[in-house]
Amino acid sequence: MKIIFMGTPTFALPSLEKLNERYELLSVFTKIDKVNARGNKIIYSPIKDFALANNLKIYQPENFKDSSLIEEIRAMEPDLIVVVAYGKILPKEVLDIPKYGVINLHSSLLPRFRGAAPINAAIIHGDSKSGVSIMYVEEELDAGPVILQKETEISDEDTFLTLHDRLKDMGADLLVEAIELIKENKVNPKVQDKNLVTFVKPFKKEDCKIDWTKTSREIFNFIRGMNPAPTAFSMLDKSIIKIYETKIYDKTYDNASCGEVVEYLKGKGPVVKTADASLIITSAKPENKKQISGVDLINGKFFKIGEKLC
Repeated sequence: MKIIFMGTPTFALPSLEKLNERYELLSVFTKIDKVNARGNKIIYSPIKDFALANNLKIYQPENFKDSSLIEEIRAMEPDLIVVVAYGKILPKEVLDIPKYGVINLHSSLLPRFRGAAPINAAIIHGDSKSGVSIMYVEEELDAGPVILQKETEISDEDTFLTLHDRLKDMGADLLVEAIELIKENKVNPKVQDKNLVTFVKPFKKEDCKIDWTKTSREIFNFIRGMNPAPTAFSMLDKSIIKIYETKIYDKTYDNASCGEVVEYLKGKGPVVKTADASLIITSAKPENKKQISGVDLINGKFFKIGEKLC
């Protein structure tokens, strides 16, 4: 099986590693290099680092509008193109090239959470399970027939990071399984139910702000789903407070307003009122400070009783 691989972030790395062990990789496509915040260092994607270390041919096109690039892909005569979190849309001219088509590893149980940030979304929406899907790529975003899916439970201890790491490994194994089915002509793809489709858009900064008028469970899930990236935050006296971890606290505070710091719990952290009860902040990062525990938040008096997060 001759394969072209397209991917960019860490999520795609286990898949590339497994494919490199088992199949003939003709080339690797990844997004263009980034420049760090100070502008003095080029940052390669994890996929490019792996490709360089393993002497794989690398392409980093801005887009696929160049007809000569399309012809170069065609000349490679790939059996299959595999896409894992590449970050670019492939035109029909590319989709039509491989003998067995183009498949994609998507980090949700399609048709739920098409689009960007499906891992964050599963936790934020309070889903009891998430998973990975291997699907055929069509022109419509994440709409192709599903070849295989695998589920995993979501616990209260899960964050974006823990679920991300579990899914990237699950996805790599499932991808190999799907490719073997394709080789043996044993694929029985299932069309996605359009009535069950949900979409997730990329997060903007304002989307990461905590709404303290929601319930404790909703805020708890939101913060977990944003940990460690893109990170939930609140404002306190014009300063940004990034919040990483909380615990649900059943105590209610009828005389306080939502977002108000209502109590210190010794050995735990500051308590903030929510719509139905309260939350203990157990890990946060005040502006221009390092991430610290709830106990240190109290000791450093970063949150004063009576102050309001908004």
